[in-house]
Amino acid sequence: MNGTCDLPGGRDSQDDSDDDAPLPAALIGVTPRRLGAARAADEEFVAEEVPVALEYNGLSHAVMLATPLDLEDFALGFSLTEGLLGSAADLLDVEVRARPNGIALQLRVTARCEALLKERRRSMAGRTGCGLCGTDNLDQVFRAPGTPVPPLPAALADESALVAALSRAMRELAAAQPLQQRTGGIHAAAWCGTAGEVLLVREDVGRHNALDKLIGAMAKAGIDASSGFAAVTSRASFEMVQKAAIAGMPMLAAVSAPTHLAIRTAQACGLRLAGFVREGRATLYA
Repeated sequence: MNGTCDLPGGRDSQDDSDDDAPLPAALIGVTPRRLGAARAADEEFVAEEVPVALEYNGLSHAVMLATPLDLEDFALGFSLTEGLLGSAADLLDVEVRARPNGIALQLRVTARCEALLKERRRSMAGRTGCGLCGTDNLDQVFRAPGTPVPPLPAALADESALVAALSRAMRELAAAQPLQQRTGGIHAAAWCGTAGEVLLVREDVGRHNALDKLIGAMAKAGIDASSGFAAVTSRASFEMVQKAAIAGMPMLAAVSAPTHLAIRTAQACGLRLAGFVREGRATLYA
């Protein structure tokens, strides 16, 4: 997973005595010096990027760099799309604990999930590289469901209706990103209805994190993932397609290009994959 790596030595979580720092803000004001412009320096906002450790029943699993917002959604969505939980019911509780050097998400999970995590940690012992962290062989990279994802809702079967829905989704998503509007450096993922109306949005500096947050928020709210589609402000990588498929989404729409592995993965599990979605046009790859 992009930006993920195991904590050094696979050590257990830190003592709670470190939990004295306040949660960081998502936006930070800076006053840069502008080059090649007559205007005086003034304050602008940049997005914060914070190390976020995910700890399961006291066991450290991974550290991500993320925007410090909607972290409970992130904890659930990441755990589901990484195959660490079988369902939202496997997550019993999550605490967000601030530490001087980052944030710890302390997840309490079922005994079955804890046993799987311990087995994964044993299989990862002695590894020196990171790569796709949380995996130690090629078979573990591909986690998309063995059964096809649900079909696209009937309301989107007509091509003109599909183009109209995709256009509306990207248009509304652009207007529903407060962090992006302040910083210019944030990705977003949205859950959209069959007419393209944006129903739920999550933002993060990382495109994968934004999608994980969205999937976590949907799982918490009990939203039927087959009832609409997801729209993202990034390219469509293999991991983005795989996360959408694992969540049971019938379609992923991206503002930019897909990779070939993303296309092959989407074709294998029956996920509709649209790229270069702009006003009035899109390219359907799968």
